[in-house]
Amino acid sequence: MCPVRGKRIITFLAALLAVSGAAGPNVAQSPALSTKLHAAPTSPSDLALSGDLAGVPPGETRYLTRDDLIAASQPMTISPDDGNFKDAAKVRAIPLEDLPRAFGVPPTDMLIADCKDKYQTHYTRRYLANHHPVLVTELDGAPLSESKDDDYGPYMIAHMNFKPTFKILAHEDEPQIPWGVVHLEFRSEATVLGAIAPRGAHAGDAALQDGFKIAQQNCFRCHNYGPEGGLKSGVAWTVLTALAANSPDFFTAYVRDPKSKNPNTQMAASPQYDSATMAALIAYFRTFAPAAQGGSH
Repeated sequence: MCPVRGKRIITFLAALLAVSGAAGPNVAQSPALSTKLHAAPTSPSDLALSGDLAGVPPGETRYLTRDDLIAASQPMTISPDDGNFKDAAKVRAIPLEDLPRAFGVPPTDMLIADCKDKYQTHYTRRYLANHHPVLVTELDGAPLSESKDDDYGPYMIAHMNFKPTFKILAHEDEPQIPWGVVHLEFRSEATVLGAIAPRGAHAGDAALQDGFKIAQQNCFRCHNYGPEGGLKSGVAWTVLTALAANSPDFFTAYVRDPKSKNPNTQMAASPQYDSATMAALIAYFRTFAPAAQGGSH
């Protein structure tokens, strides 16, 4: 699938219930999820959690059962503009914004969703506040793995109503909607994004920052820089760097139409990326090249 907070949480939850047309439990009303954490998985449908969880030793993983997640969920309707469904979908879900509060996570953390196919999505604090994504636990009253259309399970992330909030060159803010979610990580946003921040003395230049923001939302989901980022593609940041530095024409053609270069790729095409957009992306990746980094010292 390599496809400002303006109100307080309680106001947002009330709005969700009003839109869904049905009352249901929310995280605050249900038994505290933090008391439901297990030290070991109990079934394949358990959701793994790790990172900055209050009371959990660093490096350890905890698990929530599907039943506990369902109990903390509420009925919602997902709009087709989310990108997951062709028609409005009735689901049960938990607002992602509620989870850091439920687990005592620092306000400087981002939430990372890991999928069973090694796809990874990074939810910054700004994204959470702007778009209010939700963790979907049920679709049409059934587990997601029983979906008629696709194996969305065990969990997926969606939006009740997604509206883009920015456009950088030809790249428009797009919904981050991973399915097959098996693990949520609470990590320092500065640490995670710092791993792929542009390098060198000119890292603050507008073009490099534009390329960085595009790569953060588009490339980081499937490509990794060391331990950070998705592993679905199997192609590391260093390879992208080499292509951008040494074969910019090939890099551009691949980004715009991946299947023209690799018929077996699952990477989504970005034909809308014009010359200015590709120039910014290439300039950004080139800052990771050894020569560029050496020249900045």
